[in-house]
Parts: sequence; structure tokens; C-alpha cells
Amino acid sequence: MSNVALKWTGEDSQLFIGRDSFGHVVLSGSWPKDDPNWQEWKALKPSDLLLLSLASCSGYDVVMILGRQRQKLTNLYINVEGKQASEPPYQFTDIHMHYILEGEDLDESKVARAIQLSEERYCSVAATIRGVAKITHSYEIK
Repeated sequence: MSNVALKWTGEDSQLFIGRDSFGHVVLSGSWPKDDPNWQEWKALKPSDLLLLSLASCSGYDVVMILGRQRQKLTNLYINVEGKQASEPPYQFTDIHMHYILEGEDLDESKVARAIQLSEERYCSVAATIRGVAKITHSYEIK
């Protein structure tokens, strides 16, 4: 069971401090564009956090699955692009994940299977999003 918490930083901001189940923190929220210092804002957008959660969840699965398959993975990079609806609540409609993998003699069929298993069976974030947004992927092995 997960237990997370969120604290608003105060009435003059749109920033929040989030705490995960292990006590790790992240700053998220929004900064008004009419503020002259809005470009100095250093927090994550909540919608971007969702995409990062998806990439983290799937990345973990792929690393673990390839490890069990005795594949020598040395690097994994996942780029995620999300398209959102143009009207509130701006839900994601399409999410594309592009995996870039590096390793020693990686078997392409095992890489493809690891990604498929993650997205369709093991990743809880993908399972949660799947009913709302279409998730697609591509990959390349370097």
C-alpha cells in the first residue's frame, strides 16, 4: 500500500511539496505566467510527473526482465511524449514511449518482449493510464 502526502507551500504560490512512501520529496505545481520570474520556476508540472512515473515504472520492469533473461543492459533512456486534450481537464489522449537501450549483444526479441510485458502486464502506472490514454512505444538498440 502506498501512502503519499502533499503540502501547499503558501498562499502566494502555486507550488506543492510532495512526499512519497519512503519520505523522498519533490517540488511540483505551477507558476503564474504573469509573474516576471516565472522562467526561474524550478518545480515539475503534475502532468509531467505522471509521464515520469510511467517511464520510471516501465524502465524498472524492463531492467529487471532483461536481467532475468541474462541480457547485459548497460544503459536505458526513455523519452515520453504525451498529447493532451485541448479542453479541461486536459487529460492525456496519446502517450508514446521511445526506449533507447545499450548493452552487450542484446537480443532484439528479448528487448521487445520485455517492453511488451512491462506495458501490458507489470507496470501499474501503464495499467492505470491505459483506460484513458492510448500508450504506444518504439525502441532502438545501440
